[in-house]
Amino acid sequence: MPRPRTTSDSDILAATGRAIGAHGPGRLTLAHVGAEAGVSPATLSQRFGSKRGLLLAFAADAAADAAAPYRRARDVHDSPLAALHAVAEEVAGHMSTPEEMANHLGMLQLDLSDPEFRAHAAAHTRAVDEALRELLCDAAAKGELPSGTDVPSLARAVKITIDGSLLRWALTGDGEPAALLRDDLDHLLRRTS
Repeated sequence: MPRPRTTSDSDILAATGRAIGAHGPGRLTLAHVGAEAGVSPATLSQRFGSKRGLLLAFAADAAADAAAPYRRARDVHDSPLAALHAVAEEVAGHMSTPEEMANHLGMLQLDLSDPEFRAHAAAHTRAVDEALRELLCDAAAKGELPSGTDVPSLARAVKITIDGSLLRWALTGDGEPAALLRDDLDHLLRRTS
């Protein structure tokens, strides 16, 4: 009879994200993830088959959970724009150093070069796009955005602003990511008013 799992797949995938931030997907080993998750590399091999299998499971999980930050923020904030800022702050909170961001961007290389990873990245992008559109539609309905706002275009601009602000911070090292992102989002949203 197999022993019960003491560490869930969800915990392992969260540990995988932290290990990617520390090492990047290219240098990542099952030992790195195992140390982060408190399990042996053999356990990871048994559950996911290989490093590639683990990274694909991580990508699939990230895509499936892409809208979760938006749902959590909406549960806490009555204002859709306050929820948007909360999501941006959460995203920025995952990046503490430019090197950590570079390591996470290593996943982008896999996303662009490997069809299996690209499918998960595309699903992630679509889920985030939809969550942003819903949030901004709610903001328009509540009068936080002007009537007639082109919500799909604004949602795209918000996503570009979030990604671009974090990339610029990683390149320059200037300021705190969350504060820079808040300023950039505020500037963008003021321009729509």
